[in-house]
Amino acid sequence: MNLIEALVQAFRIPELRRKLLITLGLLMVFRVLASISIPGANSKALDQLFSNNSLLGLLNLFSGGGLSRFTLVAEGLNPYINATIIMQLMTVVSVRLKELSKEGEAGRKRITRYTRWLTVPLAALQGYGYLALFTNPGVTSAGAILPNPTPAQEIGIILVLTAGTVVAMWLGELITEYGVGNGVSLIIFVGIIGRLPGTVLSYGGTGGAHVIQIVVMAVIAIVVTAGIIEVQQAQRKIPVQSAQRVLNPRTGAAAQGRRNFLPLRVNAAGVIPIIFAISIMTFPTIFANLFQNSSGVLLHVSTWITQNWQPTGAFIPINFVYNGIYFLLVLGFTYFYTAVVFDPNDVADNLKKQSTFIPGIRPGRSTAEYLGKVMGRITLAGALFLACITVILPLLTAAITRVSPSNLYLGGTAILIVVGVALDTMRQIETQLLMRQYRGFIK
Repeated sequence: MNLIEALVQAFRIPELRRKLLITLGLLMVFRVLASISIPGANSKALDQLFSNNSLLGLLNLFSGGGLSRFTLVAEGLNPYINATIIMQLMTVVSVRLKELSKEGEAGRKRITRYTRWLTVPLAALQGYGYLALFTNPGVTSAGAILPNPTPAQEIGIILVLTAGTVVAMWLGELITEYGVGNGVSLIIFVGIIGRLPGTVLSYGGTGGAHVIQIVVMAVIAIVVTAGIIEVQQAQRKIPVQSAQRVLNPRTGAAAQGRRNFLPLRVNAAGVIPIIFAISIMTFPTIFANLFQNSSGVLLHVSTWITQNWQPTGAFIPINFVYNGIYFLLVLGFTYFYTAVVFDPNDVADNLKKQSTFIPGIRPGRSTAEYLGKVMGRITLAGALFLACITVILPLLTAAITRVSPSNLYLGGTAILIVVGVALDTMRQIETQLLMRQYRGFIK
């Protein structure tokens, strides 16, 4: 009831109501685009391809189901996410980009512009990879998904897929600027929610066994959701104290500055490391699609990737190479993105400028080193949690429910993204409400 009352109060505020309506409207536009299929695809072969390929299922998850139906936004936001990763990595390597990142709003806008430009060739390359996969007659037993397209049709499909990614990127940026929440995350969020009913009904077989599997997975989902909420909101509170003395207005006596806390989130990176890791894991598949008709070493490499780049192998229940790389990528990107959003040196400088210090720690460099060590320890806990939810949880759930891991591999990632995006969006709405002396969503 409190949530409903808060929503009613939010819609009574003109500014917040406008932002919510803009967000809902733009999300609806994306869902409409995700339902318009590109003509000429073999639906039977398309369903067969996605029924046994968990990596394509992950890509389909981020396109809101558009890839499995080969729609206008079949690529989703994957090229844009890849471009963002590349630009953030280049910010660390390139001195010029690093200087731009420190120039405030103007520098951020230039880096965003470079990211948009880079998205276009990456979208075209990924579109060509999908085209190579879908035109392969041996990709499914039902034949090619796009049988015998003409060169003009191939160019048209690549252009349409690229344009779809650009439009999705534009919608995400509009939501971020004029709506509520992170536009890219919200687009992925609504895609997962839209596919949830059909995904649940597709699990298991029929009859009582099917019902038992759904019940068991529902219990696991509830427990995992509770754990995700706890970790996403967990904080390490660092005590800080102001060196300034405050005058008592009644007595005129000077009193010591008040104590406060500096909250450090256990998972400061949110769900971004998961999105980054999945985007990187798609590169080998794109490579295999591009060189599957070649010869020599390239043919052997692309064939090995096609047969083995899966969570489960043909002869072993767990593909340790794939899952190990995926696990390490989640860990690495969690630390990387945490370093992007939290700079101990900047925090230490701000505390020093505000005449605030951590008791027992000297201001300046010593404070930065202390914050870096604390953040490193708590980030390890958050990174391990993200990696376990994303990589290990689906395999354990498959062992318990006897459902194919290729069908369940969306579970942990989907729950994590849905809960993380929902919490972040609610937190932003709560901030808007608290600014106007309203009660927020989160107690």
